[in-house]
Amino acid sequence: MTRIFLLAASLTLPFLVSGISLAKDTELSRHFSASSPEPGVELVHDDWSRILSAYIVEQNGVNLFSYAGVTAEDRARLGGYIDYLASQKVSSLTGAQQFAFWTNLYNAITVAVILDHYPIDSIRDISSGLLKRGPWKKKLVVVDDRELSLDDIEHEILRPIFKDNRVHYAVNCASIGCPNLQPVAYTGETLDAMLDHAAHQYINHERGARIEGGRLVVSSIYKWYTEDFGKDDRGVIDHLLTFADPDLAMQLETVSRISDYRYDWNLNEPR
Repeated sequence: MTRIFLLAASLTLPFLVSGISLAKDTELSRHFSASSPEPGVELVHDDWSRILSAYIVEQNGVNLFSYAGVTAEDRARLGGYIDYLASQKVSSLTGAQQFAFWTNLYNAITVAVILDHYPIDSIRDISSGLLKRGPWKKKLVVVDDRELSLDDIEHEILRPIFKDNRVHYAVNCASIGCPNLQPVAYTGETLDAMLDHAAHQYINHERGARIEGGRLVVSSIYKWYTEDFGKDDRGVIDHLLTFADPDLAMQLETVSRISDYRYDWNLNEPR
């Protein structure tokens, strides 16, 4: 994967969307917190949208990616798109554009990593170092002279800068248990609506939340990031209610605690 360097200006970040994240500021979050108050460069995400629409297949409410069918041409297109994003001056973008930028970069890199190791059964079969399951800690791209891993993008940039728990429905870990990889790229203009849609999709699917025998079973995401969803079971349930359809909402009103957490790490591909 080509690594491209760029320089960022120093501006303040006015953009915050709904939700609460307790991820602490880091050197990376301080470095990338600058943004333009006015729309500047309009990024072109056509190649990423083309790839997503060509290879995503919906089955029973889960968006699966046909890794086996990706052509050499589209693999090159994907690499070119990642290099294109890495070459951008991030601080010239508005806050919403930056959120979309980092989300698209995270998801595109994840797909590229899977393709580099395919065939595999799970993203956790990929190692990023001794005793480190998954590729998340490996430095995979350079933006503004900073070598970044997937963990850096999610936990050092997206969560602490934007403080929006809907980020957990946007970044995709190439697993069945993960919220859907959307069939189009995120943009600054579509960001808020797409985040709401992704949250609604996931919460109202059984892998997000369901009642089994009067007990609430939810995705392990709500255990791993409880701090982002209100710190305790009640906070998570209130968050679920924000996006729950009437039937699920009625069931959620009957419980006061989470009984179990589950997650499916199988690769998100058609079978």
